Amino acid sequence: MNPDCLQALAFDFGTSRIGVAVGQTLTATATAIAPVSARDGIPDWNQIDQIVQEWSPDALVVGIPLNMDGSISDMARRARKFANRLHERYKLPSFLMDERLSTREAKSIHRAAGGGTNYKKESVDGIAAQLILESWFSSEQRIPSHSRLEDLYDIGQS
Repeated sequence: MNPDCLQALAFDFGTSRIGVAVGQTLTATATAIAPVSARDGIPDWNQIDQIVQEWSPDALVVGIPLNMDGSISDMARRARKFANRLHERYKLPSFLMDERLSTREAKSIHRAAGGGTNYKKESVDGIAAQLILESWFSSEQRIPSHSRLEDLYDIGQS
């Protein structure tokens, strides 16, 4: 693994769909790819297996949807659990990235590109994953997925 040119996959965790993006550190850019289906937050692991095999990432990044006040949401806990499962399954370094407002920004980008507002039909999850990964590339912070959220964000139990 060349630390100057890491290939990474990012995930925007959701209960019915998980956004995915691929990128590399050399240019610090990412590209959205097709989302992964999920049922009540349980991903289609066969789809993820295929993505990991195709892209051969050096690292995995999962967005953590904290509440705007920095408190830990139920979805943040579920996303962290998903990140841990990715780490266990693929034996790759897995990281967390604060993703507050990434979906809002993804919707704005989608609309600016001429997309509609039916986000169930026109997924913006990949754009959100792209934003998460590009934020991770530009961040100095590398938060391992197995870290306690309460310790990382210096907040109390919610």
